[in-house]
Amino acid sequence: MTSNTATAIARNSTGHSWSRSTRNRWGEWIIHGLLLFCGLLSIGTTIGIVGVLVWESSLFFKNVPISDFLTDLEWTPLFVDKHFGIAPLVCGTLLTAAIAAAFALPFGLMIAIYLSEYASESKRRYIKPTLEILAGVPTIVYGYFALLYVTPFLQNFLPTLQGFNALSPGIVIGIMILPMIASLSEDALYAVPVSLKEGAYALGSNRLQMVLGVLIPSAFGGITAAVILALSRAVGETMIVAIAAGQQPVLTLNPLQSVETMTAYIVQVSLGDTPHGTIEYHTIFAVGLALFLLTLILNTISMILRKRYHRGYV
Repeated sequence: MTSNTATAIARNSTGHSWSRSTRNRWGEWIIHGLLLFCGLLSIGTTIGIVGVLVWESSLFFKNVPISDFLTDLEWTPLFVDKHFGIAPLVCGTLLTAAIAAAFALPFGLMIAIYLSEYASESKRRYIKPTLEILAGVPTIVYGYFALLYVTPFLQNFLPTLQGFNALSPGIVIGIMILPMIASLSEDALYAVPVSLKEGAYALGSNRLQMVLGVLIPSAFGGITAAVILALSRAVGETMIVAIAAGQQPVLTLNPLQSVETMTAYIVQVSLGDTPHGTIEYHTIFAVGLALFLLTLILNTISMILRKRYHRGYV
């Protein structure tokens, strides 16, 4: 091989390598830009939503003092005698969410314990995906299921139960959030170090004693975070309560009575004949802002607990 041929081959290989490196660098820049755009788009969307809520709510609070909004015990913005106290809507929302948590927490935790410690791999492979199918059912289907089946069934045992009530949608919301609690709790239980479980067995504990005395306390932070995250999902549920809970904004803790939640009120006004720009119209943004702050608080608490939970094993 002559020196000229060797020089030409070296130049071609160098140029080819430089061209490939340049293409790879451009590809990385393009991917980086697309990912940055997606991140900024989500941030911008959040800022836009918050901005609309704050701006429209400010128009409401120009006419209604915040003190009345927080302390008045009646909510009748669509009546002649207008009251703008959000307490009945908050009470109805928290009541249905509490019923959902009371139903979903024990069942979800038991399912998580079974999947984590008792079920074989083949059973887990079928049970967990089947359970998560519940999360894919449209909420309007849940709503009609609560109204047409759960409420008549409960009236056989509770004759004083009204046709629209808080108990029935609360139970159905519990069914809806059951996969979330079970799945996240199972992940928390699975993350507990094996050494802790082996230590419990070494001290003479049986499986049930290990689960109750070691496994659940060790995963308590993750389980709590899962429950709070599911609660925020229950608080923001719309169609189930709009269909089955009724539209009676009363300040009560009786689950047998009809109540109205914040989301149900927003649906009621949004689909009604309320004129745009009126104070009645702006109430949906004030209620939406309160709902946003409530779910934000719950999600923040859940994130803090999850961080502490993960830090405990690092």
